Amino acid sequence: MSGGEGSAAPSVLVEDRAAVRVITLNRPEVRNAIDLPLRHALAEALEAADSDARVRAIVLTGAGGAFCSGGDISTMRRAPRHETTPRAQAAQRVIRAIWHTPKPVVAAVEGPAFGAGAALALACDRVVTSVEATFATTFTGVGLAGDMGVFASLPARIGPARARQMLMLGSRVGGAEAERIGLADRAVAPGTALQAALEDAGRLAAGPPLALGVIKQMLSGEPRHPLAVLDLEIRNQTMLWDTDDFAEGVAAFAEKRRPEFGRPPAGHR
Repeated sequence: MSGGEGSAAPSVLVEDRAAVRVITLNRPEVRNAIDLPLRHALAEALEAADSDARVRAIVLTGAGGAFCSGGDISTMRRAPRHETTPRAQAAQRVIRAIWHTPKPVVAAVEGPAFGAGAALALACDRVVTSVEATFATTFTGVGLAGDMGVFASLPARIGPARARQMLMLGSRVGGAEAERIGLADRAVAPGTALQAALEDAGRLAAGPPLALGVIKQMLSGEPRHPLAVLDLEIRNQTMLWDTDDFAEGVAAFAEKRRPEFGRPPAGHR
């Protein structure tokens, strides 16, 4: 992947562990703060994982004991809208890549997840956090409101009232409390977030990929009228009924074995 400015080291590391791709923010000297090169490299890594048929799940984490300390303020300055729009769009490209891929994305959070780092983690389908990690939407500290999908992901997880207070006050939430209030899905011992996230991603990678993609699609976007949901459920469920994954699931149930999704069912191999 491409490296950050003034650094020979790549700003994003990519590693495959079986069907799970691990994408690591790699600017530990600034606690993985996001500058413009990192935004582009991260989006490229996520898009590449989406297009690689060998990848069934993605884990997003940070190097050096930190997830992400937010946007790199040292690279920011006052500028007119026409200059800052490409920078903001580059950040949104990352979130679109997470939301648009049908593959499950799991965040493994150690240390700080501040500002854009918190938004990045919350954009994922599952958040695994160290009990000693810290989440904070610190955008107001530099006079900003927030981006990278935080106005969708944060209230979806903790409700609009609590999200409003967290965004306005920039209050910090520890890993254990994050699990308690739904900001994170699993809290684990310090230093074990990546391993726990890999375990969870492995379970997701073994799941039926088409069905998991439908679940992501159905739970994304604007709230739908209940009757519209019923129509979408029929369309998606009948599509899945005529897939190899469904045939494999039924065959595995009858044969009292674990299904092997993502492959042609027995008799069609």
